[in-house]
Amino acid sequence: MTDSPATLREPPYLQGLNPPQREAVLTTEGPVLVLAGAGTGKTAALTARLAHLIATRRAWPSEILAVTFTNTAAREMKERVGRIVGEAVEGMPWLGTFHSVAARMLRRHAELVGLQSNFTILDTDDQLRLLKQLIAAADIDEKRWPARALAGLIDRWKNRGWTPEQIDAAESEAYANGKGADLYAQYQARLKTLNACDFGDLLLHMLTILKTHRDVLELYQQRFKYILVDEYQDTNQSQYLWLRLLAQERKNICCVGDDDQSIYSWRGAEVANILRFEKDFPGAKIIRLEQNYRSTPHILAAASGVIAQNSGRLGKTLWTEQRDESGGEGQKVSVIGVWDGPEEARRVGEEIETIQRRGGRLDNVAILVRAQFQTREFEDRFIAIGLPYRIVGGFRFYERAEIRDALAYLRVIAQPADDLAFERIVNVPKRGLGDKAVAKVHGFARAAGVSLFSAAAQILDTDELTGAARNSLGRLVADFARWRSRLDELPHPELARLVLDDSGYTAMLQADRSAESAGRLENLAELTRAMEEYETLGAFLEHVSLVMENDAERDVEKVTLMTIHAAKGLEFDTVFLAGWEEGVFPSQRALDEGGLASLEEERRLAYVAITRARRKCFILHAANRRIYGQWTSSIPSRFVGELPDAHADHETTMSGGESLWRANWSERADPFADLQRGSGRGPGWQRAVSGGFERIPPRVIEARASAVSLGNAGRTDISLGQRVFHSKFGYGTIAEIEGNKLEIDFEHAGRKRVLDSFVSVS
Repeated sequence: MTDSPATLREPPYLQGLNPPQREAVLTTEGPVLVLAGAGTGKTAALTARLAHLIATRRAWPSEILAVTFTNTAAREMKERVGRIVGEAVEGMPWLGTFHSVAARMLRRHAELVGLQSNFTILDTDDQLRLLKQLIAAADIDEKRWPARALAGLIDRWKNRGWTPEQIDAAESEAYANGKGADLYAQYQARLKTLNACDFGDLLLHMLTILKTHRDVLELYQQRFKYILVDEYQDTNQSQYLWLRLLAQERKNICCVGDDDQSIYSWRGAEVANILRFEKDFPGAKIIRLEQNYRSTPHILAAASGVIAQNSGRLGKTLWTEQRDESGGEGQKVSVIGVWDGPEEARRVGEEIETIQRRGGRLDNVAILVRAQFQTREFEDRFIAIGLPYRIVGGFRFYERAEIRDALAYLRVIAQPADDLAFERIVNVPKRGLGDKAVAKVHGFARAAGVSLFSAAAQILDTDELTGAARNSLGRLVADFARWRSRLDELPHPELARLVLDDSGYTAMLQADRSAESAGRLENLAELTRAMEEYETLGAFLEHVSLVMENDAERDVEKVTLMTIHAAKGLEFDTVFLAGWEEGVFPSQRALDEGGLASLEEERRLAYVAITRARRKCFILHAANRRIYGQWTSSIPSRFVGELPDAHADHETTMSGGESLWRANWSERADPFADLQRGSGRGPGWQRAVSGGFERIPPRVIEARASAVSLGNAGRTDISLGQRVFHSKFGYGTIAEIEGNKLEIDFEHAGRKRVLDSFVSVS
């Protein structure tokens, strides 16, 4: 049923809505899917719909289920509705996040799953502590099979709505050679003994209750006359099943979302949920919100051109009436090719300084990256030029736990009397030094008036410690002596890598199978790469100290640095999108693990990134990138090639400003052709920087010259099916040849795209 606006007095919540938004508000009966593109005012439509249901007495507030993904979104919706209907909406007990609503339900029916109504909800630390106890009791090596990995696996199973009985042998094999399902069952049993549950249980237990107790299901089906769901594209399987059960009787469910912005599969979100809405609810009304109120036409068209390459989407055509200050369509998306990461940071810094000089606010500027390790070079550059910045959704680079740990090791090497640093890493990674042993070292240091490190060395000659603790501490003291002795003979970045390996820190992260561990390893690789820019270890540690002091002015305007994932839902006047190269974005790790499905999610991430910009969008890609400490030749992201020519300006200025390429991604010429034109140590051996030229590292020149000498058309000594060797990925077989680009199936690294100049015929 659709109310006719002509039969109603125009209520305030309808004023200012466009026709599709009005339709989303007034189509109250039956299943409705509102496809709301980026910046199309979906929050206004959803809030107005909720207000309409209450204002027209179609339902009391207590008869509406409205679920969101964040407490902030739920609070904002409640406040907006309260303002619209002229009262505080206190009587909306079922407006909240999935977990808060499910917890409210579960406390009413806890006994049906063996709990009491006053059950405890465990946080992550308590969950890990319990799992470690179970792992130890099962005589499983926790270093090889970390508790965090098991916690992640159990969370994934719960997101899919699986109880321990539903875990098959193949799934169970993912942990400790098939013991995953049994440990999951033990964990659930232990939780019930403790009268506790974790966050995943809140929905899982309610699913179990709704499936096995028909009376409870009917109670809620009758109670909820209307169901509203925000960000439906982000629902996981468990949330989807819960909603479908509750909506099956009345079918008055309205889901708002955007399949093109589904970017959280790593958290369990399934884009298939929104794609099959019409199948789940036959006769559903599909309403498309396509008028964008955020971006200028060029930005919107560029984003639409990229996302159009995805096949798994419902489709919509966004349009906008937004204009720039002069009434035009605004600036095209600027695509800028640079030599390497440091030049990328310099170029972005210069553009931001130009914005400042023209009166622009730093709060309206953002730099979005695919991975957190990319922020380091921007942070260092901004420190150097005095540009204030903030990190959103994460720690500043040098404040991350793994970076602080690595720096602590290096500080003790440089200055053995640094007690704070020694105390931080004395038992990191775990080396069998308990609190009692560390306390004895502290006591010895106070009594003797010496540093902790000196006390540790001296206490080894006493009987103060147990044999195991004495041996462990002795190995650590000996390690530091050995590392310190090599300080003058090894380059300090190489020494840092040695320390991380010898101490067991690298192995600890490699053994951690959580989603965060790979990013932490990337951060450590970026740290050792950053050290190469300083002559000595002392100079580098001094630089870090200055960086750490940068956050004194908290109230000044600052540029925002964040990942694209963290930027969803935000918008800025000017957005810089850094690192758009194959292997960085799209992420090679994502492609290796998820294939085509991951590629489409990476493309959705690109769409989200571009649509964060209101007026100006800059996309940057580098011809060289230091990844895991190695100079890597980079080609622009395939997403750069998918930008419509009519809406993007391409600029690549290197070696004194000469333009090097403009062809699309699949046909692009070698970006280092200028090296053939350089003579001796002329411009071909330098890159442009502010105020002159900077010498290019010789290793880069040699690698690039080698690539150029082979020509842009590709090598003649290689063919499909041929076995080749790559210094980083090992042996592999050529699967595809496209000019000088090869798709190679490597024996241990999987399929990679590389330049032919970096392989040799085996």
